[in-house]
Amino acid sequence: MKKILDACCGSRMFWFDRAQSETVFMDNRKLSTFLCDGRKLEIKPDIVADFRDMPFSDNSFKLVAFDPPHLIRAGESSWLAKKYGILNSTWKEDIAKGFSECMRVLEPNGTLIFKWNEEQIKLSEILKVIPQNPLFGDKRAKTHWLVFMKGVGD
Repeated sequence: MKKILDACCGSRMFWFDRAQSETVFMDNRKLSTFLCDGRKLEIKPDIVADFRDMPFSDNSFKLVAFDPPHLIRAGESSWLAKKYGILNSTWKEDIAKGFSECMRVLEPNGTLIFKWNEEQIKLSEILKVIPQNPLFGDKRAKTHWLVFMKGVGD
């Protein structure tokens, strides 16, 4: 069994090694297209599944990366929607379910890395819908990286 899960891998933009062998790359879509500037966009997860209902047993991974869509407003065929995905109007419940699923599939003392861009929804709003405070993270830019540990601070 692989040790790492990327629960919303998209095009694996933040990975140094986009074929990292210990990682299961999951997303709710597959896509191969070109962006408006001509760059190719490929979303090729190992597993197509919803982050709100993951097909993994409890305590399956040592580390989970959770980078859900962060936009609620973007044209359905826009390059932003293609690249990042779009949240539903039920985003509060969706993020809460996704966070719970990430914690469920983590081993005890496992680490969750949560990435959020607050272009449209502030981080303070996201922190209201998840039941645990981050241990630490970056608070200076629009993109935030937060670190959680299963069993610590929940």
